[in-house]
Amino acid sequence: MMSHAERQNEALAGHLLDQYAGRIARSRRPYILGLSGLQGSGKSTLARVMKAQARARGWATEVLSLDDFYYARSEREALARDVHPLLRTRGVPGTHEIELLLSVLAAVPQASERLAVTYPRFDKGRDTRLPPSRWPRITQRPTLVIVEGWALGIRPQPLPALGRPVNRLEREEDPDGDWRHWVNKQLRGYQPLWRKFDALIVLQAPGWDIVRRWRGEQEQELVARHAPLAMDAASMERFLMHFERLSRHALATLPALADTVVEYDNERHVTGLTHG
Repeated sequence: MMSHAERQNEALAGHLLDQYAGRIARSRRPYILGLSGLQGSGKSTLARVMKAQARARGWATEVLSLDDFYYARSEREALARDVHPLLRTRGVPGTHEIELLLSVLAAVPQASERLAVTYPRFDKGRDTRLPPSRWPRITQRPTLVIVEGWALGIRPQPLPALGRPVNRLEREEDPDGDWRHWVNKQLRGYQPLWRKFDALIVLQAPGWDIVRRWRGEQEQELVARHAPLAMDAASMERFLMHFERLSRHALATLPALADTVVEYDNERHVTGLTHG
């Protein structure tokens, strides 16, 4: 028997596919749908359900996760050494290989058995990429490509907003603001990716404190399963501080940039659905 969350995702996926079905059918190339949500909002699960439903409709569908395009740990170690120590932690703009994701999207219209398109898989348990021999292969031209990730569509913050630290991490480990200014500048390099989206769906959480709780609950499940590198509460709190600034910025600005906004309450129940 399905849980409430599973029933909700099935219904929401069907509604979103219905909303975009006409545009997908009229598109002469793979339709690229951005699915943006902060940590713990359920975007990866929803993307999986949408893929299954889209394939049941006869649409060849692929899901690409921004998380899979994190730089390998060795490359982030180099960033930590050459730019700022906080870049050792994956997550913020500048820790993804955006050029590789753009090249994958450029190649998928020609995908075939002969011209298979491969894309990376990131192993969060080992905090690095799987070897290329284990990367997935796209062997047919998709009708629909869903790109899911945190803060997709976000624009750089105005420079005056970078002056004041938002938490202890920024205050103690980025007192001069070098890290946050560098991360903000990297966001410019993400704008060409956002422009590839034919539409952007935003999963809107009620606020940053709820996002922290949702992400903490996910981590507790990993701890209970004895997952490698699962974080204790203190490590989780520090990890999330890397995301707080841009998460708050996303909560404030993304709904106005989205084609569809799905609003959630504190318990992840859908409370609103608006199409721009």
